[in-house]
Formats: sequence, structure tokens, C-alpha cells
Amino acid sequence: MGYTLFVMFVALGLFVGMVLLVEVGRRIGLRRMQKDPEGARAGVGAVEGAIFALLGLLIAFTFSGAAARFDARRQLIVQEANAVRTAYLRLDLLAPDTQPALRESFRRYLDERLEVYRKLPDIAAAMKALASAERLQADIWRQALAACRAEGSRPQATVLLLPALNAMIEISTTRNMATHVHPPAIIFVMLLGLALASALLAGHGMASARTRSWPHVVGFAAAMACAVYVILEIEYPRFGMIRIDAFDQALVELRDSLR
Repeated sequence: MGYTLFVMFVALGLFVGMVLLVEVGRRIGLRRMQKDPEGARAGVGAVEGAIFALLGLLIAFTFSGAAARFDARRQLIVQEANAVRTAYLRLDLLAPDTQPALRESFRRYLDERLEVYRKLPDIAAAMKALASAERLQADIWRQALAACRAEGSRPQATVLLLPALNAMIEISTTRNMATHVHPPAIIFVMLLGLALASALLAGHGMASARTRSWPHVVGFAAAMACAVYVILEIEYPRFGMIRIDAFDQALVELRDSLR
């Protein structure tokens, strides 16, 4: 729950900060209107339009990118399950006496691959499980090479099994690297900064009204805070409340079928 609390804290801080800055902007606008009633709003519209347009584009791109990476990570889980299943089925091409050891290695390998993501957000435990899975990859490769040369293995074993094992190893590496693909931190800093700046400008624009429109102030701040919360949640789907754990069921069901 650590990451979820952190994201909630960021969203709540943004909400409070925006509400306060709307009020600050309104007071600044009131002072300007008292000093220069006619020119207080001169040229401000162009600046506000540019800031709000930039904020909208940044939200759209960060949300779109986070959603695309979220979907890509789900697809990679399915691809890994398919790759492991294909390699496992092709063990039938090997000599019968070499198959049991390899099949047991496959079962242990799947157990470790599942543990890698079950351990998150405990990074140290996940890295330990990952190292164990990589050692099993090397063992499976060595066992497969020896089994392909063993008497009783079919001639097609080398051509069909080894490429399947290679694909299984490659997809695991792709999944591991996908967990590290995120926008630079400066993007999120810029997003928060623009949201706060827009609140200040929005408050300045409300200075011409005699009373505060709290529904607009609260609604604006809440909408921005919710957008940032959702972006941060789907950007790290193994740490918060919005998760892709359900798609691990593809690997769980595959592991159960290997009994």
C-alpha cells in the first residue's frame, strides 16, 4: 500500500494546492483591478489560453502513453504464456528419458516467473526471484542442447525446440524491461507545475466576479487531481490499486496444466 498512499498524497496535495492557488490568483486579480480596472485583463487571455492548451496536451499525452504501456504489459503476459506453452509441447520431440528432467525444470521456471511479479512491490524479493528464474533459463537451455543430441531424439528437435526456447527467454527479457519503461520524472514535475500554474491563472480570471464560485474551484481542482492520480496508477500497475495481476492467470493456468 505504500505506493498507493504516495499517489493519494500527491493527488490530495495537488488538489489542496490548486484550491489555494485559485484563491491567491483571485486576490492578485482583485488588486490589479483596483489599480487598473480597464487594463487588468489586457493580454491575459492569450497567456491563459497557451497555458491551458499546454496542460491539456500534456495530460492527453501522459494518459495516452500510460494506457498504451498498461495494455502492452498485459499483452506481454499472454505472449510469454504462449511462448512457454509452445516450448513445453515441443519437448515431445526429445528422447523419452530426457523429457522428465526438462519438464520439471519448466515447472520450476514458471513458479519462479510467477514469484517475480507476486513479490512486487518488494523490489529486493522480486530481484531474487528474477535471478533464480534466469539461472533456470540457463539450465533449461543446457539440458535442451544435450537432449537434442541424445539418442532417440527426433531430427526436428534442434530446429523446432531451440528456437522456441529462445523465444521463451526473449519474451521474459522483454517483460522485465517493460517494467522499467516510464516517462522521465521531469514530465510528471512539469504536469504538476502546469496544473498549479493553471489554478493561479484560473483564480486571476475569476477576480471579476463578486463572489467565489466554489463548485467551479473544487470541480476544477478535483478533476485535475483525479486525472493525475489515474495516470500515476496505470503507469505503475504492479504497485498501486489499478493492477494487471488478473492477467497473470494465464501463466497460473499454464502452470497448473503442467502437473
